[in-house]
Amino acid sequence: MRTLALAIALAGLSALPAAAADGTLVLYTSQPNEDAQKTVDAFKAKNPGIDVQWVRDGTTKMMAKLQAEFAAGNPQPDVLLIADSVTMAGLKRDDRLMAYPGADTTGYEDGLFDKDKTWFSTKLITTGIVNNTRSEITPSSWKDLTKPEAKGQVTMPSPLTSGAALVHVATLVQNPDFGWDYIQALAENGATASGGNGGVFKAVAGGEKAYGVVVDFLPIRESAKGAPVNFTFPTEGVSAVTEPVAILKTAKNPEAAKAFVDFLISEGGQKLASDMGYLPAREGIAPPEGFPSRDKIKLMPFDPDQALKNEEENKKRFSEIFGG
Repeated sequence: MRTLALAIALAGLSALPAAAADGTLVLYTSQPNEDAQKTVDAFKAKNPGIDVQWVRDGTTKMMAKLQAEFAAGNPQPDVLLIADSVTMAGLKRDDRLMAYPGADTTGYEDGLFDKDKTWFSTKLITTGIVNNTRSEITPSSWKDLTKPEAKGQVTMPSPLTSGAALVHVATLVQNPDFGWDYIQALAENGATASGGNGGVFKAVAGGEKAYGVVVDFLPIRESAKGAPVNFTFPTEGVSAVTEPVAILKTAKNPEAAKAFVDFLISEGGQKLASDMGYLPAREGIAPPEGFPSRDKIKLMPFDPDQALKNEEENKKRFSEIFGG
């Protein structure tokens, strides 16, 4: 009888739902402060038992802080939400990331999450072409920027200062239809490269330049407010930084970290990204106003491990071509 009673009790326990994650979750993120607060608030609404402590800075500064913590043997974060997959590839190479094989990647195409499931993209911030509405042509292809009509009228951010620009250059270099020959052709056509995306957008919107290589949300948002610009997703495809999320191997609360990953890549988390004005990484989620649907945007192939390996060489060669 006692054995039967025990079996019944165990069966009843197995039918109970798994205990919800709780405790404290430490997040390091490079999201803008407003976006980070919205993300944490939405996550806590779904996981009220988890207290989130978050620290925000740019990816470069955040990584410097984290590397100092690694050196001291006391890394603080459970989970990272930072700008690009190349940085995550470096952390994976150094054996700093925890694999999460149970993460549900339904709706994510290959390349938007690590094959070993150590990091997962949470949005797409693509790089395309902005033009002033008074420009001679409206580009539809990356190669339009090397045409005579665009001579001396193209500006772009520098991969020496912009992470998105570095990913863009690496994506072009990895593509046999472009490579360094294309980047050389841009320089020979009088293109300039300096600073970040904000400066590029201002130069085109202000009429200083007719065309720019820039991240999508700046011209799409500002065009809706009346800025004299048009944004194009080129026919060959776009590069993208994907703000991946990852769990550290040293996480003190891995269950809460898994819950955070689950939330960000879920339909609800992806709708939140769209509501904040970013293109969702997951297919089937309505994009923000002004963006085409996710299935209308072609992503150019990108290997973050190769980009990591070639990062310094890419920076050096770009500098040799454009100077600075």
